[in-house]
Amino acid sequence: MEVDVIIPSYRPGKEFLELLERLSEQTVPADRIIVMNTEKKYLDELTGGRSLKERFPKAEVYFLSKQEFDHGGTRNRAVERCRGDIFICMTQDAVPADRRLIEKLKEALEREDVAVAYARQLARKDSGEIEQFTRRFNYPEESSVKGKEQMEELGIKTFFCSDVCAAYKKKIFDELGGFTEHIIFNEDMIYAAKAVRAGWKIAYAAQAKVYHSHAYSCRQQFQRNFDNGVSQAQHPEVFSGISSESEGVRLVRNTAAYLCRVGKPWLMGKLAADCAAKYAGFFLGKRYRYLPGWVVRKCSASRDYWK
Repeated sequence: MEVDVIIPSYRPGKEFLELLERLSEQTVPADRIIVMNTEKKYLDELTGGRSLKERFPKAEVYFLSKQEFDHGGTRNRAVERCRGDIFICMTQDAVPADRRLIEKLKEALEREDVAVAYARQLARKDSGEIEQFTRRFNYPEESSVKGKEQMEELGIKTFFCSDVCAAYKKKIFDELGGFTEHIIFNEDMIYAAKAVRAGWKIAYAAQAKVYHSHAYSCRQQFQRNFDNGVSQAQHPEVFSGISSESEGVRLVRNTAAYLCRVGKPWLMGKLAADCAAKYAGFFLGKRYRYLPGWVVRKCSASRDYWK
C-alpha cells in the first residue's frame, strides 16, 4: 500500500528541511513527497538554489504564485498527483517526533469505517506554559474514534481534524469530492464533517506524533480566529447549530486552573489578552459580511483570499 505525503510550503524555514529528513527515516517510508511551493524564490533561498530532489530523491516540487494558493484547492491539485492508496497532509513546520509517524497513521486507517486519521501535536520544548497546556488539552494521550454517534456528546469536536498532520484514504476522499475549494480556513474540519455525515469515522491517532506549536502575538491570534469565524460563517451546513464557543470556554478554565496549579498565576494576564484577541477575532469573523471590505482585509491573516 503506497503512501504519499503532501506539504504546501511558503517561506519555509529550517523546520521544513528537518521534516523532510525525518520523513526519510520512517519505519514505513513515503513513496512520494509532493511539495506545493508558493513563491519559488523562498525555497531557493533555503536550499541555496539547489534542487530539493538532489537532497531528497522522493520529493516532487510544484510551484504556484501566492495568488494561486488556496487551502483546499492547492491540496486537491496535490492529491491529483498522488498514486498511493493513502496520502498524508502535513504543514511545513510539523516535524515527526519519531520514526513511526507514518506507521501509526496507517494503523489507524486499518479500520474499514475510518476515512481519515490525524496525529497528536506535541509542543516544542521552548514553548510557553500556555501553549504546552493547549496542545495537551487538544491532543491528549489517548487515541479515539469519532462518528455520528459522538456528535451529541462532543459537538464541534466530532469534526476536529488537523492537516498539520492527517492521513486520508484516497478512494473515500475522491468519492466525497475532496476538499472544498476557495476556502480561507478549516478545509480539514469541513472534509471531516462531510465524511462523518456520510457515515465514515475520524480517528485520532495519539501514537502518531509531530512537534508543532506556535508563539502567536495577540494580533496573530486575532487574525487567525477572524479567518476561523469567516470559515464558520461561510459553511453553515457544517457549523450551524454546533457551538464552538463552549469548547473555548472549557479550554480557558482548564488553562487558568493549570497555571495556578503549577504556581505561575502571573501568566493569567497573557492568557486573558490571548483570549480577548481570539474571541474578538472570531466574533467579527462570523459577522464579516456586515463589515466594510477594507476592514475585512485588515482583520484577516489571508489577505490574498479577498482579492
